[in-house]
Amino acid sequence: MKQAVTYELLHVDKNSGARRGIVHTPHGDIQTPVFMPVGTQATVKAMTPEELKSDVKAEIILGNTYHLFLRPGHKLIKEAGGLHKFMNWDRAILTDSGGFQVFSLGKLRKITEEGVEFRSYLDGSKNFMGPEESMEVQESLGSDIMMAFDECCPYPSDYEYTKKSMERTTRWAKRCKDYHKDEEKQSLFGIIQGGFYKDLREISANDLKGMDFPGYAIGGISVGEPKSEFLEMLRFTTPLMPENKPRYLMGVGSPDYLIEAALSGIDMCDCVLPTRIARHGTALTSRGKLVVRNAAFENDFGPLDDECDCYTCKNYTRAYIRHLVNTKEILGIRLLSIHNLRFLTKLMENIRIEIERDNLKNFRDEFYDKFGYTKDEYKI
Repeated sequence: MKQAVTYELLHVDKNSGARRGIVHTPHGDIQTPVFMPVGTQATVKAMTPEELKSDVKAEIILGNTYHLFLRPGHKLIKEAGGLHKFMNWDRAILTDSGGFQVFSLGKLRKITEEGVEFRSYLDGSKNFMGPEESMEVQESLGSDIMMAFDECCPYPSDYEYTKKSMERTTRWAKRCKDYHKDEEKQSLFGIIQGGFYKDLREISANDLKGMDFPGYAIGGISVGEPKSEFLEMLRFTTPLMPENKPRYLMGVGSPDYLIEAALSGIDMCDCVLPTRIARHGTALTSRGKLVVRNAAFENDFGPLDDECDCYTCKNYTRAYIRHLVNTKEILGIRLLSIHNLRFLTKLMENIRIEIERDNLKNFRDEFYDKFGYTKDEYKI
């Protein structure tokens, strides 16, 4: 059977194992490793689709199943012609399963074998989502890549709870796969869980590989654990994933974690970080984070980052952006969002170049020195 989404491996960095490839989708090819901007509510915050293409150079974005299920509703989006048409985005879309958001609700939700009963954060109404419901919503949205409904354990969680959660996630993955029939239109990825227990991660990966998904994700890390534990579990889990299919690390967007993910053999990452910190007046630059609202930049007429090629850095100064942020003008958030998103997509472009040169480890060391990261933190 023809798959909607396939992976083409182009090169492996002989000094690190980092992968350079292409993910082929019904809405275009994605050069990997890739950072995927998050469009929670059918929009990447403050960005138009045209800006995402011309200024950010994004090839794929995310939509959030949980939020779109609650508002405006998947039936309305389906009636509009699907998420691509609804939001005027003609490139690839990945939708998460809704699992992470549902499980983040704490006392507002109740987990059973069938799925999760939860109260809407909007109006308190009771709702239910299980594997079949998640598939129904994502099929209505029409994304290129759908994610299996999973349970994301909080950090920390004890072994027994994590084991039961992982086994339930596996059963749910099977139900998702049984429900989803049209792999030629949309591809369904499985999510490896197991918390911070290596034996559970290995069991989860093997069970999911047995179901032969067209792509695999690592879930349940980068959830508040120390950096050393994140790196250890990332480096342990990635080699368990098939070599001939996309590898996705969920919820990662800081420059160091993106580089470490690529070094570990990950192809795809996503995070709300660049637009979230933009809303708080912070820019990512080649020399570290810049809190542009600070008084130090009142008379600074240079760009946010003199090494950046984005629209913001070509046209506006730190002093002007500081003024916009401090007067709460919407344009300030928009200009910072364009810059931060482009900073990360440009970083991934550079990572792809360095993988082809078998030079990603040296690039990492040079980048960390300049950005201000302590390299010893990454040697576990």
